[in-house]
Amino acid sequence: MSLLLAVSSAHAAPLVIQSASKLSFGDANTLFVADWKGARIFALPVPAPARPAGKPFNLMDVQAPIAKALGVVPTALRFEDLAVQPDSELAYVALTVRGGKGPGKPAIVSIDATGKVRRLDLARTSGSAPITDAPTADVTFWHDLPEQTLTVTDMRYYQNKLYVAGLSNRSFASTLRVYDYPFSGKASATTIEMYHPVHNQIETRAPIRSMTVMTIDGEPTLVAAYTCTPLVAIQLKDLKDGAHIAARTIGELGWGSAPNGLVSFKMGDAEYALLINSSRSADLLSATDLASAVAAPGLSTPIEWPAKPYLGVKATMTPLSAVMRIDNLNPQLLLALRRSEAGGEMQLVSIPKGGYLRLSDFVNEYDFPDYRYPDGDKFRDFHKYARTLEGYPELAR
Repeated sequence: MSLLLAVSSAHAAPLVIQSASKLSFGDANTLFVADWKGARIFALPVPAPARPAGKPFNLMDVQAPIAKALGVVPTALRFEDLAVQPDSELAYVALTVRGGKGPGKPAIVSIDATGKVRRLDLARTSGSAPITDAPTADVTFWHDLPEQTLTVTDMRYYQNKLYVAGLSNRSFASTLRVYDYPFSGKASATTIEMYHPVHNQIETRAPIRSMTVMTIDGEPTLVAAYTCTPLVAIQLKDLKDGAHIAARTIGELGWGSAPNGLVSFKMGDAEYALLINSSRSADLLSATDLASAVAAPGLSTPIEWPAKPYLGVKATMTPLSAVMRIDNLNPQLLLALRRSEAGGEMQLVSIPKGGYLRLSDFVNEYDFPDYRYPDGDKFRDFHKYARTLEGYPELAR
């Protein structure tokens, strides 16, 4: 009898989040957490959002308050992902807390614009679903990067489904998994191939790194970016269990960089996608230009490397660099997790949509105390707004 009780107890043991690599909100009360070590997707209930404080983020060193809340030194923190809770202007940050020789433990914290940090209880999950075809543990990149860390590379929730990009253990490794939510079992899985104009080859292994869902010509469409940096479009209706599809390559945005985040938003009546890159400026893409690119034949010829690095959909350069992760804070502002170039501190800062920069990152002609704006200067109103937003209202002259 005691053996039967032990077996029963083992089966009843709760699942534990072993790693927290990617985050995505479903509704305002549900945070999805990708666990590559445990090969599962967890749903984590979070407190209902309070009324947004309406304050911009100007946290120039978020490592310090987060480390204090977790009881570790700041250098023990590895920052994994950022997600903003809908309708709250509250940031959630996924971390790996390193110590000793072990692989590190997961942590997720919320942080508001004042720098107040609260640690989430990772044991209070409301459900989970397995990743049944996750990569095996016997492959590494560059000797010490496990392939399993790319089991989930990005997640997006759309109309009661969670779309999960990453790798599988199949010969066509690049995979899009789709989970119904509430979780009802394993995901459907579609393997993906795409033409990469920089490499001039069809690729089936490298996974999507960043993605967003937009409606293009009336069809819900996944707009997704890969490393080095092809942009593809996939209609959601084409994602079916067991299918293998060729994603349409609609743009080549430049070689030698990796996507760090892709968000979509509206400004006025126009919709945009903003792609953040690891090694160069960000790319702003209008829904109108994306629709034109989707309607055209996909790219099928290589770039003229290195003199002409771009093909396909037109992107506008935006001066966002050193940004590790990004999300929508509210209709007017983005929230960026970035690293200080001078001191290396991790920062959590607001950046205005339409401007895509922080004035206080620079010193230029406008910043000298004896400068006077000429009548009709087109930048004056934006400078006044941005200086106040960044915590320098006394300089908003």
